[in-house]
Amino acid sequence: METETETATRWLNNAEQCAWRTHLEVSRLLMHQLEKDLQPFGLTMNDYEILVNLSESEGQRMRMSDLATATLQSKSRLSHQITRMENAGLVRRENCESDRRGLYGVLTEHGAETMRKVAPHHVASVRRHFMDLLTPEALDNLHTALTPVAEHLRGRRGKI
Repeated sequence: METETETATRWLNNAEQCAWRTHLEVSRLLMHQLEKDLQPFGLTMNDYEILVNLSESEGQRMRMSDLATATLQSKSRLSHQITRMENAGLVRRENCESDRRGLYGVLTEHGAETMRKVAPHHVASVRRHFMDLLTPEALDNLHTALTPVAEHLRGRRGKI
């Protein structure tokens, strides 16, 4: 006998199941490959994402809480990540003048130099394993298809 929850479940049809599983496989495989391509530089994808966020921020600094939000990491996880990156000389922490409890993550000169060195290799990896495999029309369609999902999930970030 089916329960009310089972009756109300909108199971994925074959096309939806295929699209979902392909998305999951591509996401996992692509992130694995991009991570592998960063290994010769001693970086993880999390490291690279933090460096990108800091390098693109005004003054090459961000409040740690904002950096945690931007990288979808808990404050505790980010703190451990930043400690490791501090030990490598890529970033440093600075106190926030306006909020004694607040801290900034700041890109060091070594971190900026690392970004200048690694970014061309990372972009080449993204091209080789993703962009160059899709036609311009497919890229446009992918962007159009994924935009509502991204907007929906961005709107839920504070609710998770």
